[in-house]
Amino acid sequence: MSSTDASTEQDASPATDAARDEIVARFAAHLGDGLLESHVVPDVDIWLRVSRESWREAAEFAKNGLGFAYFSFLGGIDWMPSPFGREMDSQIDITLGNDEASKIDQTIEQGIAGGETRFQVFARVNDIVNGLGITLKVDLADDDLSVDSWVSVYPGANWHEREAWEMYGFSFNDHPGLRALYLPSDFEGHPLRKDYPLLARRMKPWPGIVDVEQMPGEDDDEDGASSD
Repeated sequence: MSSTDASTEQDASPATDAARDEIVARFAAHLGDGLLESHVVPDVDIWLRVSRESWREAAEFAKNGLGFAYFSFLGGIDWMPSPFGREMDSQIDITLGNDEASKIDQTIEQGIAGGETRFQVFARVNDIVNGLGITLKVDLADDDLSVDSWVSVYPGANWHEREAWEMYGFSFNDHPGLRALYLPSDFEGHPLRKDYPLLARRMKPWPGIVDVEQMPGEDDDEDGASSD
C-alpha cells in the first residue's frame, strides 16, 4: 500500500462514533461518579472502568437500560509483572534476594481505561441487535478482593465467577455457590496470580522443550552430509 493510500484510508476512518459515544454518555449520566474512566475507539469498541460500588449496577444498566442482553465472559487480571521473569523460566527466586530479581521492572500498567490496583475483574457484554459490545472493568483493593456478583443479572456469569474465585482468590458477594471448578478442594494458592510459582514451568522452560523424533531419512541425510 502506498503512503497516499494509507493516508487516504486513515483520513476516512471516523474521528468519532456517535452510537458508542452515546452509550458512554448514558452510563455517565446513570452512574455519575461511579464511572471512573472510559475509552472509545470509533467503529471498534468501548471500555468502561467503574467503581466497585457500581459494578452490579453497571451490569443492570447495560442489560436492562441499554439492551446489552448477551453475556460473553467475565474474568480476572493480575497486572503485576511476574517476579519469575517474562517467560517464567529464569529460576529467579525473589525470596532469596537474587540480584536478577531486582532487574525485573515491577511497574504495574492496567491497560485501556486504566486502573489503580494490581487486581481487576473485567467482563464483556454485547448488544447483538446493533452489533455493539462493551468491556467493563473494576479495581479490587489489595486488602479486599471482593466485588458484587453479576449472577443475578447475567446468570451465565456463574461459573466465570467461580473460576476467578478459584484461580485468583476473588470473592463475589451474593454468588449462589462459590466452589472449585478445576482444583482439589484442599488446594492451596491461586495459580493465575503472577507470584504463584508454577513449578512445572521452572522445571521445564515455558513453553517447554518437546522431544521430537526425527523424520524418516533425516539420519541418512545427516550421515551423508558428514561424509562429504
